[in-house]
Amino acid sequence: MATKLNMARLNALRTDALENIESYMDPDTPKALEQFTAKMKAILLADPEMLESLPEYLPVALYGRVKFPTQAKKAWTQWLEKAVAPSWDEFKTSVAFANADLDLVKAVRAYSEFMLIEACAVLFMLDNAGKIQAVSRAKAADTDNDDDIDQDSDDAGGNYDYDADDYGADDDSDEDGYDDQYDNIRFKGE
Repeated sequence: MATKLNMARLNALRTDALENIESYMDPDTPKALEQFTAKMKAILLADPEMLESLPEYLPVALYGRVKFPTQAKKAWTQWLEKAVAPSWDEFKTSVAFANADLDLVKAVRAYSEFMLIEACAVLFMLDNAGKIQAVSRAKAADTDNDDDIDQDSDDAGGNYDYDADDYGADDDSDEDGYDDQYDNIRFKGE
């Protein structure tokens, strides 16, 4: 009998994992996500029981490191649509782990095979959600641009008068305690 996937749990795990991943994707520190995932792998390898309280850490630790063969993507889509977990034999041929992650994968499997399957389901959802969201954003942008053209046709002449006071610009110099020594500070890229 097939094991059911709890789609509400998978969606929650996906959201939590995505928030963690996005919080470490900083252009100023391009290695931050890699360093964070390396720490997560070490912690989970030492103590896989942490997954009971922090199950989203496994998809984060494996993010970008699990590949789904082309022929397996259809199977993953069907499993998720039907909310059915693959058997171990189906699962092990539907994912490819990096050699560097095999110790972690083995430790997690020994602790909970089902949590490993759930984590890979979340990773599949993350991989495909990004593509779907990008297409949706592109379509929304096209639609928004068309709407903006129609709505802004009154201003098509390009006559834009800008007055800082109209937009709530603050001149703090008359406030008590105002210190103008920081007014001329510029940041890289400004």
